[in-house]
Amino acid sequence: MNLPDLQISWLRTFITVVEAGSLSAAALLLFRSQSAVSMQIKKLEAALSCTILSRGPRHLEVTPSGVELLSYARRILELQSKAQEALIGPPLSGSVRLGVPDDYASAYLTPVLQSFTNRYLNVDIELICEQSTSLIPRINNNDLDIALVSRDKEKHGEFLFKEPMVWVGSPKYELWRRNPLPIAVYEAGSMAQIETLLALGELNRDSRIIYQSSGLAGQIAAVESGLAVAALTRCSVPSELQILKNLPAEYNLPKLGSMDVSVFRSKKSKNSSAVDAIYAQIVQTLGGNYG
Repeated sequence: MNLPDLQISWLRTFITVVEAGSLSAAALLLFRSQSAVSMQIKKLEAALSCTILSRGPRHLEVTPSGVELLSYARRILELQSKAQEALIGPPLSGSVRLGVPDDYASAYLTPVLQSFTNRYLNVDIELICEQSTSLIPRINNNDLDIALVSRDKEKHGEFLFKEPMVWVGSPKYELWRRNPLPIAVYEAGSMAQIETLLALGELNRDSRIIYQSSGLAGQIAAVESGLAVAALTRCSVPSELQILKNLPAEYNLPKLGSMDVSVFRSKKSKNSSAVDAIYAQIVQTLGGNYG
């Protein structure tokens, strides 16, 4: 009896779907369409003559057959990696110092790192979370290898996409009705604070800074507790806060611009294959796919 082959690409797709939790999330990590990912799972199930994923209305569940296959699939991919290392050479290794602001880390860095670490198990990543205005000088001083930031000047770094800024508030307090408007902002000199204050000035809306923080968590806490409204990147707005738009004219807030999200790397890192790899991963995963 001739049994059908289990293609490596099918097994890799299956593992990625299980780890990502959905076909759509796996499609982003694999750089394929959702329909292509679904087709590979169907081919794998046809080859095995069993169901490995149970497709519910909201999420996927791994069937008992899928759980058993998962163990074999991981061992097969591990054995393939060892064979490649023995015949081709050692895998990519090294360390990368990667800087990113809090809001971009939670929204955009996860798919990058999931895909990267699945491919390059021997690369160590040191993650530094600071504001862009702090990270850019550290790149220029070779204190970091690479950073995902809001760029300060046009043509600096590799442009990826635009991230809109939005006003947010708590619907429980409706602080946008107050005059002067109580606002929470990033630290003095940050691009987000400058953008916020310029927009308010152009609208002649009286405001008062009552909270400043270099971190995202502090600003969200200030808004949730009814201390202020804030201007945040759209990707960082939690579900419990309200994006303030279409307000009555007397409470209107100025339209905010967008941040140019870019990837920077230091001059010292130009000879690092590990930095080359994660730089390429960031550009491939994020370039033009968001905003």
